[in-house]
This record gives sequence, C-alpha cells and structure tokens, in this order.
Amino acid sequence: MSPAEPASWSHFWRSVRGYPLLVFLICLCGVSLENMDQAFFAYVLPQISKAYGWTVVERGWYLAVTFTLAGLCIAGLGVVTDRLGRKKVFSASMLVGSLFVAALYWAPTTLWVVVLRTLGFATGGIMSPVVGTIMVEESPPRYRGLLSGVLQIGYPVGWFLASLAALWVMARYTWREVFFVSLLSIPYMLVIQLFLKETRAFEAAKAARGAGTEDAPSFRELFSPAMRFRTIVLFFGEYFHVFAYGSTILLTAYFQEHRQWEALESVRLVGWSYGIGAVGYVIAAIVGEFLISRRDTIIVWAWLGSFAFAAMIWLAEAFWPTAVFYCLMTIFFYGTTAVKFTFIAESFPTRLRATGVTFSGSLAVNLGVATGPLALSYAVAHFGWNTAYTLCGILPIFASGMFFLSLPRKPLGIADETA
Repeated sequence: MSPAEPASWSHFWRSVRGYPLLVFLICLCGVSLENMDQAFFAYVLPQISKAYGWTVVERGWYLAVTFTLAGLCIAGLGVVTDRLGRKKVFSASMLVGSLFVAALYWAPTTLWVVVLRTLGFATGGIMSPVVGTIMVEESPPRYRGLLSGVLQIGYPVGWFLASLAALWVMARYTWREVFFVSLLSIPYMLVIQLFLKETRAFEAAKAARGAGTEDAPSFRELFSPAMRFRTIVLFFGEYFHVFAYGSTILLTAYFQEHRQWEALESVRLVGWSYGIGAVGYVIAAIVGEFLISRRDTIIVWAWLGSFAFAAMIWLAEAFWPTAVFYCLMTIFFYGTTAVKFTFIAESFPTRLRATGVTFSGSLAVNLGVATGPLALSYAVAHFGWNTAYTLCGILPIFASGMFFLSLPRKPLGIADETA
C-alpha cells in the first residue's frame, strides 16, 4: 500500500495536483451545500414543534419515521449508484434534494412535514456516500484516507453555513423562510456536469458487467460468508455512533427547553461549535493516514468525544464552559467521521463499494439518527435531559468504539485498488 517514495508535502502535491484535487474541491463544495440544506430543519426544529403542536415524544417519533424511511431509500439509491454511476446520482441529488427542502416552507400539516423531510433527506442524503465513494476511487492510494477524510469536513462546514444563514433569515423573517436558502445550491449541479467525470473504477466495473465477467451488485453479496462479519460489525459500529449523534440533533432544543437559553443564542452556539469542530476532522484524517491506523483513530477519537460530551452535560453550566466542551465533543466525536468513512469504504471491493457504504454506512446512519432522537425523547420524559443524554449519547459513543475494536486494523477489501 505504501509507495517507495515516503510521504512528504512535495510528494503529496505531485500526487494530487490536477484532476484529483479538482475532484476533491467539487465534492467538498457539493457535500457542504447539501449538509447546509439538511441542517436547516434541525436549527428550526423547536419552532416547527411549536407551530404544529408536537410534544417531546411526538417529535421523537416524527424524526424516527423520517430518518428510517429516508435511510431505506438511501440504501436503495446506493445500488442505483453502483449501476448508473456516481456522477449522475451526485448531480441529481443536488437538484432534487434542494427542491424538497425548499418545499417545507409550504407544509400545511404534520403529514406534509414528514413526507417532505423524508424525501428531502433521502434525495439529498445520498450525496454523502456518493461523493465519499468518488473521492476514494479518484484519490492516489497513498493519500486516499487523507483526502476522503478531509472531505468529511463538508458536514460541519455545512452546518456552520446553515447557522449563519438561519441567524440572518430568522432575525428578519420567520423560520419558514430559512428553507428557501436551499435553492441557492441548485446551480451547483452545472459545475458537476461540466467538470466532473465518472470514476475510472466505476467505468471498469461497468465494462466488466457488460462483458459478462461480473454480475450486477446486490445486497446479498454483503452477507456472503467472506463478507458477513465485516458488514454486520461495521453496521453496528456506525449505528451506535450515529445513534448518539442523532440524540445531539436535539441539542438546540436542549439549550432552549432545559437551560432556557434564547433561540438565536442556541443556534449560534451549535453553529460555531460545528465550525470549530471541522478542525477535528482534519486532525483525525492526518492521524489516521500517517500516525496510527484508521481503526485505532476511530476508537480513540470516539472515546475522547464521549468524555467531552459527559463534561458538557454534567460539569458545564455557563455558556462559555459549555461552548468549550461542546467544541471538544465535535472535534473528537464528530471528527471520527473523517476516518470512519474511509475505513468503511476500504472494507468493500470497488464493484460493491457504494452498495456496502450505503448499507453499513448510510442505512446505519439513518436508522441511528432515527432511533437516537426517539429514544432520547422517551428518556427525557422519564429521567430528564442530563440522564437521557448519558444513556442515549455518551454510552452509545463508547459502544461504537468497542465494535470497531473487534475489526482488524487493515481493511479487508482494498486489495483490488492497492495491489
């Protein structure tokens, strides 16, 4: 896997300049815009709950339904991506996902909120595994983990941009107008069409299927004897990580409903913490690429994130101590994603990569982000916010690290790319 020439800045630049760097920038901008669009819902969730008269438990159920259905759709779209191509799905996601987010402005009832949120998250959410797959397949093997890992900062960058937009719009209009900002993402699909090519790995796999040497990818292969263990363990490692993350979607509500902070103050804290947390993604990608294995980085970052989360909930009370621990939580807990995606992607062969990533990755993500808020809602009703976050946030992060600990340090599915 390691080339004869040792890694250095000059070697890195020679390896990535030109098209690989262009691919990275196109994917980073696209996934940042997509995450910005999806974040608007979380930022105005307390206002949505009041407008439609949701209780805490009802809110948890509505989130569970939307994320579960969206997760199943994304898993299906992963198979479509392995059949139609990464570029087509990337471009279509940019258009359709943004339109569904904007349509939330007109949602007249709870049913319409659930329907539009499900469709918006499904068609927009497929972008993250797609651009990650593109980056894994177009990166120089020596720097695959670094580029695809740093690409994950699109998540906190998107949430940071969404907070700025939400603060500006909510200070002048109502929460509904926030959703219109998503329309600014649509023209970016022209950039994808003009400057991005389909990956060579996908074209080779497509040619092999056309020649009859390979069958079309399917979910059954993920559970073949050779792949079953890694598929299941990766799924649950990701699930518990995102179960905990799903509970943090309600942190804006936690700050407003439990700590009695103002709405704009809560949005500002969450948004800036995401922005600062992007540093953790970059550091995790560097550590996982050059210092220790990706698997070990996932474990260390997850467990440090759980400690910071516990300190934020149980030790910090004032705004600034809370902000410090929140930033540390995002740096480590959320930053795990920078290494985790690459590790999962490298665990599947090229021809099955998008299918594997959308199952062990995206399906697990959406089921986790569905059940996390639901479980937290019931726990809040019975035990209060702090105990609820201990059960539904802190402990699942630690459990996620234990699942990854059971896997080998070197992924099992990278031989066809690095041989």
